[in-house]
Parts: sequence; C-alpha cells; structure tokens
Amino acid sequence: MEENKLRELMARVRAGKVSEDEAIRQLRDLPYADLGHAMVDHHRALRQGAAEVVFAQGKDTAHLVAIVRELTGHGTETLITRLDAAQARALKKKFPRTHHNPIGRTARVPAGRKKLRPADRGPVLVVSAGTADAAVVEEACETLAWLGIRAEAMADCGVAGIHRVLARRADFDRARAIIVVAGMEGALASVVAGLTDKPVIAVPTSVGYGAGAGGIAALLGMLNSCGPGVPVMNIDNGFGAAFAAGRILRLLENA
Repeated sequence: MEENKLRELMARVRAGKVSEDEAIRQLRDLPYADLGHAMVDHHRALRQGAAEVVFAQGKDTAHLVAIVRELTGHGTETLITRLDAAQARALKKKFPRTHHNPIGRTARVPAGRKKLRPADRGPVLVVSAGTADAAVVEEACETLAWLGIRAEAMADCGVAGIHRVLARRADFDRARAIIVVAGMEGALASVVAGLTDKPVIAVPTSVGYGAGAGGIAALLGMLNSCGPGVPVMNIDNGFGAAFAAGRILRLLENA
C-alpha cells in the first residue's frame, strides 16, 4: 500500500465513509501476504517510497501470475523485470492491460481498471554508448516510467564519435539526473560526468569482445572513473540505475 492510499483510507474512516472493520480488512495483509511460494511485501512502498518489483527470471509462470495478482489486487501498479516471452504471454492473458516491453524484458501491470500512472516528474536522461545497449536502456526507461519519472533516451553516443555527446550538452542541463549505459571499456560515464554537475549513474553492460569479459572491463573502467562521484551499478542493471535516480529525485523534491 502506498502512502497516499493509506492517507486516503484514514480520511475516509474519519469521514465515516469506511467502517473501522473494513479498514482493518484492507490493512490485514500489511506488512506482507504469505502465498506459500512467496511472501509478497505490501509494506514496501511505505518504507521505501516504491512498491515491490517482481523479478521474473527463474520463476514458475503460475507463481508469477499469482504474485502479480496479489499486488495489483491491493491497488499497486506492478513492475516485472527480466521477463521471458512465455511469461509475458501468460501475463497479458490474465491482465490484458499489461504494457510489455520485449526489448527491455519488462512489463507494467496497472491495478484493476486503472491506467498506468503518468510520468510527470524528471526528466532523467538515459545516455547509451551504442544500440547494442538497448535492452539495458529500455529496462531503465520502463523502471523510470513506473516510478512516474519521464525518461529521455539519448542513444548511440559512444566515445568513438565523441562529438555526438558534446553536441547534446544542453540536454544534460535540462535533466534532473543522468544514467549512462555503456559496454566495451565503459569510458562514456567519465566523459558525461566531466560535462555536467547533475548526478551521473553508470551502468556497465555485457557488450564487448572477449577481453571485455562479459562486462567486467566496463565495470572496472567505470569504477576507476576520473569523473568524481559516479556511482556504478552491477552489469546490465538498468533497473538498479533507474531506482537510484528515483531516490535522488525524491530527496530533491522533499528538500
């Protein structure tokens, strides 16, 4: 349950529009619901400012559907990450209003008959080195959208053609935060961090030739960035970068 929904419920109880028994019924599954195969955390939005996200990889499809049904049934728009095609088909069958992004391997499922929440905060700029990084970029953009944050993708701006980055400096000034997604040697994060005073979050990707070691070279390059104060996510973790950007924006908005 999100904080605004809890406040609305309390106001309805005070106004006599909802009985105490009904309020207790709605709150009964706080802090979690035990489905047997999963402990669904309905309290997370109150603690962290965002609801539980479902990681689909390795999950039984029936279990995945049950978890999403539990979350959406409590009024929570639900984000699912690392979704395969069969799982996506099952979700769309059970929840026809599902928004599936096959490139990002994500889905967003609205609660009941509601529409997906509008992205009215931000923007956060997602800068990628090459088109091969698209899956990570899309995962980040979908996560930002789920958080209600406008994402603007700036694709194919690797350091092999550094003029492409330099030409977009005005976009950096508009952004509230910047996510940089790059494979190979991961140098793009240092370049962007040297051009702006905005928070820069780096995401190494597994894109690259043999010595890139599946993203290890990009990860080490970003960890050794000469751009000061650049936090680095795990390899291919667009979700983590977007969630970090959301926390930064929440602090800025509440300052």
